[in-house]
Amino acid sequence: MDFRQLGNSGLLVSTIALGTMTFGGKDVFGNVGHTDVDGARRQVDMCLDAGVNLIDTANMYSSGAAEEILGKALAGRRDTVLISSKVRLPMGDGPNDEGLSRRHILDQIDASLHRLGTDHLDIYHVHQWDGLTPLEETMQTLDSLVTSGKVRYLGVSNFSGWQLMKALCVADAHGYQRFVSNQIYYSLESRDAEYELVPASVDQGLGILVWSPLAGGLLSGKYRRDQQPEDGRHLTEWSEPPVRDEEKLYDTIDTLVEVASARGASPAQVALAYVLTKPAVTSVIVGARKDEQLADNLGAADLELSPEEVDRLDKVSAPDLIYPHWHQANLVASRFSEADLALHRPDR
Repeated sequence: MDFRQLGNSGLLVSTIALGTMTFGGKDVFGNVGHTDVDGARRQVDMCLDAGVNLIDTANMYSSGAAEEILGKALAGRRDTVLISSKVRLPMGDGPNDEGLSRRHILDQIDASLHRLGTDHLDIYHVHQWDGLTPLEETMQTLDSLVTSGKVRYLGVSNFSGWQLMKALCVADAHGYQRFVSNQIYYSLESRDAEYELVPASVDQGLGILVWSPLAGGLLSGKYRRDQQPEDGRHLTEWSEPPVRDEEKLYDTIDTLVEVASARGASPAQVALAYVLTKPAVTSVIVGARKDEQLADNLGAADLELSPEEVDRLDKVSAPDLIYPHWHQANLVASRFSEADLALHRPDR
């Protein structure tokens, strides 16, 4: 297992991290998995044996049950791993039971720490944008959590480019702690993040943690143009990620399977290794319904794709150059920075 520096922080993170959305299985999360405490212990054991040092969860996964299960699975060995959790989404029916207000953040950090059985989080991500709470309030509150020792590092997830930059500007203007990680959806199924979020992360020194790098299992190899699996989240009401171009998806899967077959690897391993070649990507977060799926995913840590293999995958999955990117590519490409090239360098 390799370790990469998380953005401009001093934190070293394994290139594969364990995700816990499958833990619990309450409500809509039952479509993803039903991992109980015993299953969580097995998965944690597998990950620790493989060298994984980051486990990612969220307060709203199964209404807190995922954090509780993770806390029990880590009992007596909490200091062997880094724990990331999140705040923003609804945790109740009241008007103040969601968002990034000072009230909600302070309530939820204590609740998460209690469920996890720890006195601190290594990374605390804001899970989504809150357009009602002033960013000064949010960033000052997050800064106070680092100062108090309840949180070591701050992260952001699912912001747009302008929202991310505004939050960083507010932090800089007031001397608050900055985000060091950007947790985003990024996969061969959808490379939308290359328009703004990957370049911004490169430019601003944020390490990217990738959620759903297998596109909810679409890139596992079991979904093919001429066949469908007997089970899987895309046969349920779970709708993430949305597939906008089915033909392009199957073209991508065809190429993915060809590359995997030639390497003697699984399609999932190739899909994970591909994302790990991208600028600013620190780690891919994998979760699994079954232990054998997790074992296969962990095998991606040992797979290094050739430039030719990456080029093939780049070309088949390339997003269109939307405005202003096509205009810049035509007129000013000679003065592109490394951040610009995060979008413009890959073969298309």
